[in-house]
Amino acid sequence: MRLPSFDRYGDLYRDFSWRIPEDFNIGRAVSDEWAVRDPERVCLEHFSPDGDHLSLTYGKLSAASSMFANALASLGIKRGDRVALLMPQSFETVIAHVAIYKMGVIALPLALLFGIEALEYRLRISGAAAIITNDFGLDRIRQIRARLPELRHVISVSEAADALSFADLTASHAPVFEGEKTTPDDPALMIFTSGTTGPPKGALHGHRVLPGHIPGMQFAHEGFPKVGDKVWTPSDWAWAGGLLNALLPSLLLGVPVVSSPAQKFDADTAYRIMAEMKVRNAFIPPTALRLMRSVSDPRSKYDLVLRTIGSAGEALGRETYDWARRTLGVTVNEFYGQTECNFVLSSSAAFGVTKAGAIGRAVPGHRVAIVSEAGDELPAGESGQIAIASPDPVMFLGYWNDAAATERKFLHGWLLTGDIGRQDKDGYVTFEGRDDDVITSSGYRIGPAEIEDCLIGHPAVQLAAAVGKPDAVRTEIVKAYIVLSPGHPPSEALAAEIREWVKMRLSMHEYPREVEFVESLPLTTTGKVIRRLLREKAAAEG
Repeated sequence: MRLPSFDRYGDLYRDFSWRIPEDFNIGRAVSDEWAVRDPERVCLEHFSPDGDHLSLTYGKLSAASSMFANALASLGIKRGDRVALLMPQSFETVIAHVAIYKMGVIALPLALLFGIEALEYRLRISGAAAIITNDFGLDRIRQIRARLPELRHVISVSEAADALSFADLTASHAPVFEGEKTTPDDPALMIFTSGTTGPPKGALHGHRVLPGHIPGMQFAHEGFPKVGDKVWTPSDWAWAGGLLNALLPSLLLGVPVVSSPAQKFDADTAYRIMAEMKVRNAFIPPTALRLMRSVSDPRSKYDLVLRTIGSAGEALGRETYDWARRTLGVTVNEFYGQTECNFVLSSSAAFGVTKAGAIGRAVPGHRVAIVSEAGDELPAGESGQIAIASPDPVMFLGYWNDAAATERKFLHGWLLTGDIGRQDKDGYVTFEGRDDDVITSSGYRIGPAEIEDCLIGHPAVQLAAAVGKPDAVRTEIVKAYIVLSPGHPPSEALAAEIREWVKMRLSMHEYPREVEFVESLPLTTTGKVIRRLLREKAAAEG
């Protein structure tokens, strides 16, 4: 599962081959196997704002997860059932995940930011038999539980009269569990898509999804793991980004992971966590990196020991790439994937794969191409849909109870991402936007990513989103929604300056003819801009 020992990308890509054990189980691999080899090895550390940080060893993770697996079994939870986790980053979250995988049960991570309608939809569609949550999540579950007849058990890490106690359940069972035998293709995990372009769908993954992420993790984090490596992400562990780009691969490779309390992202807090916990490897989505620019000269204020930063979720852009290199002294390695098939493209400065504005090249073990609407590979330089060759270990098994949608996701052996990009002669892929997000203006097809990257370069702009607004003459015009940086009040003069900024740096057909200043942008819980809502808003303006 590890990358070959080569220094050059071409050698790595050529000589890599998959070797996934026939009886692979995520739960055993990230806890029990390490507990046998090195029980006192630290696997988790928790950042506490009061400075009283905590840690957990592999030996304790193995025992606690076995106790909780026995507890779930005593409640009648069996192989193939779905168990939801509505939890923040915490030790209990990891213990529950590991227990679920050991049992051959399907984990259903859910974001605490979800409202009651979003939770009810996902719990109903998945048919979850149990949910593990805290007092924050319990308040939401109480409002919908009566409408979810399949949800038999509610388990809380907080004391509550109407929920089973996580601590009591765990303490009352033995620390040894005879786990289910699983194959790489047996279902292990269901993550709902972000719903940026339509109703969320449950993407079902097999146990193979974890070893499938290891080449990407080692590539993006430059030879990971190295001595002293330690991982942290502000990304919610309920999403593929936090769970599969940080938590589980690190545990599999024996690298400690830092957890932190759930809260709205704050740049100074992020720097403090990384400094105090001696984080060497961070996965930070582009939106969070842009917000971190608000702290001037962070290396003079915080004792950072960062070795690598990986970023994914949206286009990073040249401006943020250059800022990180200049300000943090680290080249951000951008990578790419989606809930259905993750970590398939990446940059890696250590292996000479890095180019500002480009995602990167195909990660060893994956084949990526740009294809036409007919599913044919396109030549270098032409825009088309980013596609991944099937089969692939990181590729999902299918959408839960939706065979038709699963079938539509594939064409002629390619998984179609729905994302538009282009590939240069060296294999670098540049992301241009979702197919739905591409703007058609005066006969030009315009990707929003390049416009947004240019906008971010203006000193007054903190966040930006570009969408197409219907226009009788041009089909669409480019409209920009902008969140201003502190100290920059909105004005028509500033809007005109921003329009000119883009016009002079890109082209006459790409600059935003309309600029609207807003307090915030609509984001998914993974930090992606929901451009669909902005398009609808722009269209409603007439």
